[in-house]
Amino acid sequence: MNHTYEELERAVVQWANDRCIIQNGTANSQLLKAIAEMGELADAFNKGDMDGIEDGVGDVLVCLINFCEIQNLRITECLELAYNEIKDRKGTLMPNGVFVKE
Repeated sequence: MNHTYEELERAVVQWANDRCIIQNGTANSQLLKAIAEMGELADAFNKGDMDGIEDGVGDVLVCLINFCEIQNLRITECLELAYNEIKDRKGTLMPNGVFVKE
């Protein structure tokens, strides 16, 4: 596995195009598929199934890449926007799950 993220993103988009997922799919269908895959990921996590966790994370990413492609977005650009919003935040996640800002 020596691919860059951008290479993998392009490969997923090509795979989806080859199967008419982008042409015939909808943003809604890919979003719902991503939510279903999140459920499978949560199930694998609850069972301690590391293979299932890895597969689930990948499946969610594939759906999000497809969603972005249908919406004419790049997932890496979305990630960069989110990172730029959080990068200067200061604080700590407490053991009770609450994030306390400085």
